[in-house]
Amino acid sequence: MLQSTFYGSAVIEQISSYMYFRKATPSQSLIHALKYRGQEAIGTWLAKRVVKQLQEQHLFESVTAVMPVPLHSRRLKERGYNQVTAFGTVLARTLGVVYLTKVLKRVSTRSSQTILKRFERFSNSDTLFTCEEHALLRDAHILLVDDVITTGATLLNCCEQLYKVGVRKISICTMAYTPKE
Repeated sequence: MLQSTFYGSAVIEQISSYMYFRKATPSQSLIHALKYRGQEAIGTWLAKRVVKQLQEQHLFESVTAVMPVPLHSRRLKERGYNQVTAFGTVLARTLGVVYLTKVLKRVSTRSSQTILKRFERFSNSDTLFTCEEHALLRDAHILLVDDVITTGATLLNCCEQLYKVGVRKISICTMAYTPKE
């Protein structure tokens, strides 16, 4: 189901999300507390649960680095942290790989896309990111981490930039996934 989100748009090696994200559910409460109420520890709590799942399913064993979907510097300053930092750090430590935070950068800022419909999100996804060439990226297998997959537009944009600088494989791990309904 998750793989079909990216089918025909980007080659994704492996993909995993811990939970479904639906309105008025505990998953929404968790993600909103993490993103909007300063509860960074939720990222660590979720990562510990994801790690158990990954180990049982032998996922991401060939990953060479973990990389978060970055926030724009203005949003980072407002929030004070990237909501996926703790999540990604735990995954990188568990996998025994480096956590790269400054290579992929968000260059476009826009208001939150949370109220947009699926089609609007894709049509609203001009180049949002840039990626610096880095020795650790050449022929790498990157695990891209984010909080929620809705349409996949943001992750696809990140993938495009990573492939441009020589990344060989990309896998994706998120805290949650919004199923098409």
